[in-house]
Amino acid sequence: MNVRLNKYIANTGVCSRREADSLILSGSIQVNGKTITELGTKVGPKDVITHKGKRLQGEKKVYILLNKPKDCVTTVRDTHGRKTVMDLVRSCCRERIYPVGRLDRNTTGVLLLTNDGGLAEALAHPSYNRNKIYHIFLNKILKPGDLEKIRKGIELEDGFIRPDNIQYADAKDKRQLGMEIHSGRNRIVRRIFEHLDYKIVKLDRVYFAGLTKKGVSRGHWRFLTAKEIAMLKMSVPKQSRR
Repeated sequence: MNVRLNKYIANTGVCSRREADSLILSGSIQVNGKTITELGTKVGPKDVITHKGKRLQGEKKVYILLNKPKDCVTTVRDTHGRKTVMDLVRSCCRERIYPVGRLDRNTTGVLLLTNDGGLAEALAHPSYNRNKIYHIFLNKILKPGDLEKIRKGIELEDGFIRPDNIQYADAKDKRQLGMEIHSGRNRIVRRIFEHLDYKIVKLDRVYFAGLTKKGVSRGHWRFLTAKEIAMLKMSVPKQSRR
């Protein structure tokens, strides 16, 4: 199966797909001994791809579930010197993995990290509507009327939003909510409540694309099982994994 050259390079762990484009444009990549500078070039399994004279070969795919702690940013590097999720998984494998999507610095819970570029791109893209479930702690009791407003949907500055489901998470403490939502819009959960004059004091993602943090302590990680990997791949259209 032929794939784009930039994707092949990224899948070897040398760099990201965007950085691979720069390598191609600079004339640093050869395919079967010929320098390639055209973006969009496709390569197949029998092609020999080299960078600075060294052959690039695909690395083993790695899939890791992290229970992200608070005060930790979801980036590969941070220019401000803050702790990143990569600091927590640095010793787990030799492969170059990266987080799928983002969680705010103070949002905790399920985060997937992988070097499977096609799967990561599909899972993070808003058009694929990955279901997420959050446990929400507010600064004050959510009024039943405001709960109903959220259920029916509200109009934010970037458009209408309605969660798939929202319920009180604790019958005795109506500051706690459970929300299921598939939108990938930036800070969407926090903005829903801010719109109604509530502040989220704690936000925990307990479910993402079929994965939960059950059995994984905060700040710890584990490899996905073969069954979980198969489930993720089956949930993504085949064309998205090419």
